[in-house]
Amino acid sequence: MDGKKGLRFCVLLCISGLLTLGIFFQSQAWGARLKDIASLKGVRKNQLIGYGLVVGLNGTGDGTGTQFTVQSLVNMMERLGIHATADQVKVNNVAAVMVTADLPPFARVGSKLDVLVSSVGDAKSLQGGTLLLTSLRGADNQVYALAQGPLLVGGFASSGAAGGGVQKNHPTVARIPEGATIEREIPFDFGKLQDLVISLRHPDFTTAVRVSRSINDFLDEKAAFPKDAGTIKVSVPSAYRGNLVGLMASLEQLQVSPDIRARIILDERTGTVVMGENVRISSVAIAHGNLSVQIKESQNVSQPTPLSQGGQTVVTKDSEVKVTEERKKLILMPKGTNLGELVRALNAIGATPRDLIAIFQAIKAAGALQAELEII
Repeated sequence: MDGKKGLRFCVLLCISGLLTLGIFFQSQAWGARLKDIASLKGVRKNQLIGYGLVVGLNGTGDGTGTQFTVQSLVNMMERLGIHATADQVKVNNVAAVMVTADLPPFARVGSKLDVLVSSVGDAKSLQGGTLLLTSLRGADNQVYALAQGPLLVGGFASSGAAGGGVQKNHPTVARIPEGATIEREIPFDFGKLQDLVISLRHPDFTTAVRVSRSINDFLDEKAAFPKDAGTIKVSVPSAYRGNLVGLMASLEQLQVSPDIRARIILDERTGTVVMGENVRISSVAIAHGNLSVQIKESQNVSQPTPLSQGGQTVVTKDSEVKVTEERKKLILMPKGTNLGELVRALNAIGATPRDLIAIFQAIKAAGALQAELEII
C-alpha cells in the first residue's frame, strides 16, 4: 500500500507540475508592449527651426555671389556695433544654414537638445565651422531654444585646382550634440488629467478592443473602453489619483497582441516581396514559366563553281532562331492555404522574387487572393 500511495503521489505531483508549466508558457505568450504600439494623446515632440550663420570655414563657405549670406553677415555686424556695407564684405569662410531640432515632451528650461545644421547656399563643406547663436522657433513663431557651438561633420570634401576631388559622405550637413538649450517650456499639466486617451499608432478595431481588455484586467475594473479604431479612453481610478506617472508606467508594460491586416507588399524596383502571416488564398492552380527567344545572325560567303561564266562571289545572311520554354509543374493550391504552404509551393516551382510579383498580381486578378496587395 505504501508503494501505491507513493506512486499516486508522484503522478499527482507530475500533473501539477505540467499544469503549472502550461500556465507559465501561456502567460509568456507573444505580445507587444503597449508603449511600443501606442502613445498618450497630446504627448509628442515638436519641431523647431531657425536660420543662422556658420563661420570659421577654410574657404569652403558660400561664394561672394550668395547675397543673403552677405546680407545676414552685415546685419549681424551692425547689431554688434560694426558698420559695414554689402560691397565691403567679401568672404568665403561663412555659410548660411538652416538649424532644426525636435523639442521632446516634458522638456524643461535648461535641458539640452541635439541640432541638425544644413547648408542653404553653395558652400562646399561645413567641416571645421562654428554655428553662431541661433534662435529656434516653433510653429507659433515663439523662440523655444538657442543653438550655438562647433559642428560635427561625418565626412569631408577635397578638390584640386583642375577640378578633381574626393568626397566622403555629405559634408554640407552637420550635427551639434546637445548644441541647443531650451529657453521656453510647452505648458502641459499632466498631473491634473482626469482621463487618459491612448492613441494607437496603427488604428485597428480588434487591437483597440484587446488593449481595453488588457487595461481592464490589470486595473480589475472597467476603466477603459475603445472610442474608435485608434483611440482608447481610460478613466483614472481613485487609487491612482495623484500618481498618474505610476499608472502610465504600469500600463506601458502591458502585453498586447496587435492584429494586422492580411497584406502583401511588392517593390518592383528591388524585387522585394513581404507577406503577412494572415495571407490566405482560395482554390487556384498556378503555373509560371519563362519563354526565351534567341536569334543568331551569321554571314556566309558564296562563291561560283569553277569555270563558270558570269558567276560572282556574294555574301549571304543566315538567321538561326531558337525558342526555349521552361517547363514547370501546375500546382494546385487548396482553399484556405496559409503563408507557409504558399511559400513552399512557390519555391517548389522555382519562383524568384521577380516571379512572385507577377504571380501575386495574377492571383489577385483572379479574385483568389484574400489579402491587400500594395505596390510601392
